[in-house]
Amino acid sequence: MTTPDSGIAPHGSPAQPPEKPPTKGHSERRFEALVQPIEDYAIFLLDTHGHIVSWNRGAARIKGYEAHEIIGQHFSRFYTEEAKARRWPDHELEQAALHGRFNDEGWRVRKDGTMFWANVVITALRERDGSLSGFAKITRDLTAERRQVEALRLSEERFRLLVESVTDYAIFMLDPQGYVVSWNTGATNLKGYRPAEIVGQHFSVFYPPEDVSAGLPECELRRAADEGRMATEGWRVRKDGSMFWANVTLTAVHDGHGRLTGFAKVTRDMTESRRTDELEHSSEQMKQFLAMLAHELRNPLAPVRNAVATMRLMDAPSPEIERAREMIDRQIVHLTRLVDDLLDVGRITSGKIELREAPLDLCEVVTHAIDAAQPFTSARSQHVEVRMPAAPLTMTGDHTRLVQVLQNLLHNASKFSPDGSRIVVDVRPAARAVQIQVSDEGRGLRPGTFESIFGLFSQDRSMPGPVENGLGIGLMLCRSLIELHGGTISATSEGHAKGSTFTIRLPFAREATHPAHAAPLTANAAELAALAEAGVPPMRVLVVDDNRDSADSLAMLLELKGHDVRVAYSAAHAREEVDGFTPNVAFIDIAMPEIDGYAALRELRALPPLAHTMFAAMTGFGQAADVELTREAGFEMHLVKPVDAALFDEAIALAAARRKR
Repeated sequence: MTTPDSGIAPHGSPAQPPEKPPTKGHSERRFEALVQPIEDYAIFLLDTHGHIVSWNRGAARIKGYEAHEIIGQHFSRFYTEEAKARRWPDHELEQAALHGRFNDEGWRVRKDGTMFWANVVITALRERDGSLSGFAKITRDLTAERRQVEALRLSEERFRLLVESVTDYAIFMLDPQGYVVSWNTGATNLKGYRPAEIVGQHFSVFYPPEDVSAGLPECELRRAADEGRMATEGWRVRKDGSMFWANVTLTAVHDGHGRLTGFAKVTRDMTESRRTDELEHSSEQMKQFLAMLAHELRNPLAPVRNAVATMRLMDAPSPEIERAREMIDRQIVHLTRLVDDLLDVGRITSGKIELREAPLDLCEVVTHAIDAAQPFTSARSQHVEVRMPAAPLTMTGDHTRLVQVLQNLLHNASKFSPDGSRIVVDVRPAARAVQIQVSDEGRGLRPGTFESIFGLFSQDRSMPGPVENGLGIGLMLCRSLIELHGGTISATSEGHAKGSTFTIRLPFAREATHPAHAAPLTANAAELAALAEAGVPPMRVLVVDDNRDSADSLAMLLELKGHDVRVAYSAAHAREEVDGFTPNVAFIDIAMPEIDGYAALRELRALPPLAHTMFAAMTGFGQAADVELTREAGFEMHLVKPVDAALFDEAIALAAARRKR
């Protein structure tokens, strides 16, 4: 209720008749002439009790009343019944009288009963002596604007719900300093944090420690702020410490005045896609690798098997036995690492590698790897210094595979370091992960090769220092096995002769993976003839193979069986050996340089004396397509290296049967 001296009566019917408008002066007539034509605003005057005393064209347009219909009426008729019930019109006048001015927004009612959203300004008018003389009221129709604001609000709400429902992308907002202010379901799925755990935290928590130390998060914010948007890819860290390869888009967000209000960040897990891209990128290399896998795997086995067969024929030590043993030693060193690495690369690149994950103590893994590496570090008088915490470092992983990785790194460190040097293995817990560093005092790495050395077949032969033969697949294996464990491996070096450091980061705990079991890959051999007759007579045999150990060991074996053997280390050499020597059977290697086994067969078959010679292909390739190729070329047998000695006997027996016929 108003106070008696306020000059304001309750809403509804006026407490007294409307005041008679005073005679208009010149200034008032000018003001009225100015206000009357305005159509976008309802501008009218009220007496001290709220009765309308003037009415402009905009008021008629917005509220629907003509001047003669509304002048003298109380202004409360523009308000909803709910507003009048709580005496809102009276409150507006009271506040205007008390403070001089009152602003409001709300629903108002037109003559036809329709509603509109109004912006209202009521100003108290006073005489020169300060007494209240009435009120000026300006009303603007903001219905269209309010609809737009409401539509925007609904759009933002729908957008928020849409973002929240996205599960495959981490979508969240950062403030200008990089602190998380929103978090969707996809972010929880990808990064492992619930909203309550991460909102308010700085987004650098998602970066590896080395990137944080290098200032990468802040650099990305600056770039997004300067350019408006930035996209990048790199390793990121989940709550559990595991790593994933992320595709990240960071967009600067500005207000209507161009001020930076924060950043929108979208992150996608591209780990599997990255692996796929890498494989596709090296598809041609993979074809070469798969072709080499069978051949290079079997070729070293051939002389080993031949030499073993030879020793079995010897009753007492002899120069031949010693020679065979030397062959075994030479080949077995090469074979051991070749077999293991090639088979593992084949499984990894075909997605058939299996991790047998279980809880393990990483300190035990390191100890076993050092023990396994001891033969080749001791051979060079190298000292392995180990730095490990006293407490166990428990994690989930494949014990055998992790030992394999560390043993490989130790082997590399030993191979490329001088005799008597020191190798340091440093194991320590890091943020939500464990860090293992293998450092050496060797020849180091060239700048620019820190990443490429992990590629398939990558070898850095440009740095001076000891060089050993290899396929360049060891570090690729290390990276693949570490990434399968949810970790990362990187390399650094200060340059030539300053050594190298390989750093592994592994999460302390993660869910074990259960890959599908894969059947072992087997090679198909050609169908062979029946068992040879007993008592095969001495035969003339030609062995053509560019691998001297393989050719010589086979010749040694066959000579001990009583056969007359000639050895050729190339197709050209074979033509010379058959001059005056007509073999009953010829064993020809397929993959020879310059002139391969197929061309050698054509040249030898063209010689009349060799018309009845039986030709057998020897190769490391044993697929059905390979067998078909040798058959079409004219070979009568397809022998897959390493060849069982009984198959050589069978081939010679078939040649003997042919000669007899």
